Amino acid sequence: MKTDFLDAFHRHWEDAELLSQQSRWANADHLYGLAAECGLKRLMIVFGMPVKSSGAPALTIDRVHADQAWVRYETYRSGHGSAKYTLSGSNPFNDWHIGQRYANRANFNGTRAQAHREGADEVRNLIEEAVKDGWI
Repeated sequence: MKTDFLDAFHRHWEDAELLSQQSRWANADHLYGLAAECGLKRLMIVFGMPVKSSGAPALTIDRVHADQAWVRYETYRSGHGSAKYTLSGSNPFNDWHIGQRYANRANFNGTRAQAHREGADEVRNLIEEAVKDGWI
């Protein structure tokens, strides 16, 4: 299947929101991270990230998850010189890792999920700006 970061962003965001409304913190938290990762990668493409014909990142260094995509995004954005699309503050996904999908649900709570939701929401806002500006 061809990679579609934009659709994956929306899909993960929507499901995270549904799970969050049901206090299903473990999966909501995980999906907020995946949503942020996909949204950032779609924006990275706008700012010059090379992709394979499949749509996946061409460079190994760009095949990262939410915890590292935040930093990779800034590399592309700053190289493009677009201050409008700057991420605020520190990386909210520093404590998020793809391997946490195997963790016990008792390790997750609303506070943790909310922090990751805020990070994913910041990416969502950048995606909306890029759509309005005609980049996506």
